Amino acid sequence: MTERSDSSRMWTFLVVWLGQFVSLVGSGMTTFALGFWVLEQTGSNTRFTLVAFFGVLPGVVALPLAGALVDRWGGRRAMLLADLGEGLCVLTAMLLAWTGQLSFATVCVLALVNSLFGAMRWPAYSTLPPLLLPARHLGRANGMIHAAEAGAAIVAPLAAGFLVTSLRLPGVLLMDLSTFVISMVTLLAVRAALPRPAPGPQPHDRAGTGRPSLGAEVAYGWSYIRARPGLWALLIFFAVTNFTVIGLARTLYTPLILGFTSPKALGTLLSIGGAGLLLGAAAMTAWGGPRRRIHGVLGFTLIQGVVIILGGLLPNAFLVGLSVFMLSFCFPIVTGSSQALWQSKVALDVQGRVFSVRRMLGWSSLPLAYLVGGPLADHVFEPLLAPGGALADSVGRFIGVGTGRGIALLYIVIGSLTVLTVIVSYQFARLRHVEDELPDALPSPAHPSWSGT
Repeated sequence: MTERSDSSRMWTFLVVWLGQFVSLVGSGMTTFALGFWVLEQTGSNTRFTLVAFFGVLPGVVALPLAGALVDRWGGRRAMLLADLGEGLCVLTAMLLAWTGQLSFATVCVLALVNSLFGAMRWPAYSTLPPLLLPARHLGRANGMIHAAEAGAAIVAPLAAGFLVTSLRLPGVLLMDLSTFVISMVTLLAVRAALPRPAPGPQPHDRAGTGRPSLGAEVAYGWSYIRARPGLWALLIFFAVTNFTVIGLARTLYTPLILGFTSPKALGTLLSIGGAGLLLGAAAMTAWGGPRRRIHGVLGFTLIQGVVIILGGLLPNAFLVGLSVFMLSFCFPIVTGSSQALWQSKVALDVQGRVFSVRRMLGWSSLPLAYLVGGPLADHVFEPLLAPGGALADSVGRFIGVGTGRGIALLYIVIGSLTVLTVIVSYQFARLRHVEDELPDALPSPAHPSWSGT
């Protein structure tokens, strides 16, 4: 690439990145406000996690199809469709809330539909850095993406915590709706600037139409990963740690914190987590991650396991805030290292399909975590550390007794399982040496148009 071409492509990346950041802020506000509304209306941790379940499972199942469509249509068109569909879901929720007809059931249905449209966004957005930027900048580009997520994680809960008490739920949803419009405008503004990779080897076309069937394209992502044991092992590792770290630990932070403090303090602590995410993303952007990216994945996941244990020790805002901060700080380094590894080892023209299957399998444990997390908290761990509970006079002497302390015990178990997973995974040589076994797939020349029009 020429210097001028590099600069032009970076500006294109920044325009899309900015639109996605604004959209993330709006979506984060809606997630906070709807989560608070569900807990306020039902008082049930199980129902709270069920909303997360319906917000993830359909999108996970639809990911392979979404990835094949991204490779066919182009990332820009797929992201526009995602914005349009998610915006319609927010509009529906806003109208129902305004008329007093919003219910727990409708929130679950809207979360399901929103998840289907959202399945388009991730594979499309994930293919953007390797299409626009040279391989040496992938870690930094992924750091910028995480910086946007971090900024949203700071701004969204603080803003939503204030606005949900003044504007109430409909006002928060209206603000989110405006962010989808901004995101769509940025995507329309770069219509001719997004590149598209030249097609490489494709699945066999049995119909003789000159193009493989959609089913063959979906299956190709699976076969691509299974033929590479190191990538397959990395995928299994993330399926396990996503269950513990994201599915259980991050989801149950809200009821854990509300067990000993107020909603305003919750917003503050979640924003502290956002600050950790921002600093981790800034570090990843400036540093680019470890030279051996697998060390970034395993090493910082180990740290996450330790700080999850820390968060369960005492009902103390400083200790829990430190745990939230460090857990969030590690996320951009873990996911950025993994993302750069995949982006550099997977052929550009099949990344939509491969990344979608990767996301589906890596996130396949999340719906299970959302299903079992609430019942585990409500019916197993919370009763154990309630006053007079089975562990109140033993474990309760060390970590406390009462509301939220059962979830704290669950945190200690989750953190211990995460640490054990890292230790066991490091023993598998194909995973440790995945970067040595697989050649880089990124070509050096620039690619022609990816606008998807």
